[in-house]
Amino acid sequence: MKLAVDGMGGDNAPQAIVEGVLQALTDFPDVEIELYGIQDAMAPYLKPHERLQVIHCEETVESIDDPARAVRRKKDSSMARMLEAVAENRAEACLSAGNTGALMAGGLFKVGRIDGIARPALASTLPTIDGNGFLMLDLGANADAKPEHMLQYAIMGDIYVKKVRGFEAPRVGLLNIGTEDKKGNELTKAAFGLLKDADFNFAGNVEARELLNGVADVVVTDGFTGNMVLKTIEGTAGTLFSMIKEALMSTTRSKIGAALAKDQFKVIKNKMDYTEYGGAALFGLKAPVIKAHGSSNAKAIYSAIRQARIMVGHNVCDTIAEKIAQMPKAE
Repeated sequence: MKLAVDGMGGDNAPQAIVEGVLQALTDFPDVEIELYGIQDAMAPYLKPHERLQVIHCEETVESIDDPARAVRRKKDSSMARMLEAVAENRAEACLSAGNTGALMAGGLFKVGRIDGIARPALASTLPTIDGNGFLMLDLGANADAKPEHMLQYAIMGDIYVKKVRGFEAPRVGLLNIGTEDKKGNELTKAAFGLLKDADFNFAGNVEARELLNGVADVVVTDGFTGNMVLKTIEGTAGTLFSMIKEALMSTTRSKIGAALAKDQFKVIKNKMDYTEYGGAALFGLKAPVIKAHGSSNAKAIYSAIRQARIMVGHNVCDTIAEKIAQMPKAE
């Protein structure tokens, strides 16, 4: 299979991108990669490889660029050229750690939606204390949603977790302010009824405080709420680890204790390591479009390539298309 990669996207580009690509080519002999970017910038980190094609681009999409205009106006940017490769069937999937809004807009305009999908959703696997993680969507592709959109999110999430993560019967939960069936606003109440009647393993309403405990394998919400929850989790985790580090380094005794517990802290860190799960996938498009975290290191890029490889190998987008084709179209 052939994957297209934006070599210039993200805080650590191009070095982290190139290193992740080279490691993926070593480990995945069935993958060919087209790497798009500024040749001179990537050259110090590149090594010749028979399954790597480097394609020079004159422009890059910056984090400060307006999403709606960036991909359209910067036609020779690494992101735009990467998306075109997928749109023209020269690559089967693509990934970038660059401007999230531009990637979503470009994915929608260039790659296109699956027939019947009303609203694509941004989905990512987040860590849990048991190490299994859970898929959450929508994380911000659309601020508003209708009940029918939430049902499509649940269907796409269920298919993804089955095929990519290997769960036989994923528990699909609806994010709400309580676990009782009648809880929530008009959107969640209506969505609850649709999800309850669907042919997947619906676990009912789940509360935000239980997410990291592994209460569900797929969690569905609207994009506004999902983005708020995601950023709250990221911010809380970062603050908590900073507070722990500060406390452990405050006295000689605490430093000795920290040294003795070093291995245990590594276990916790590994459980919460987002780089293991790959990137956020834009579900509902005709081909996999993966958004790696802006601060991705080589390991995270490698994981995102592995994620794209599995999605292509297991025909995730085709399976979603087949399932959605059997349903009434959402408005």
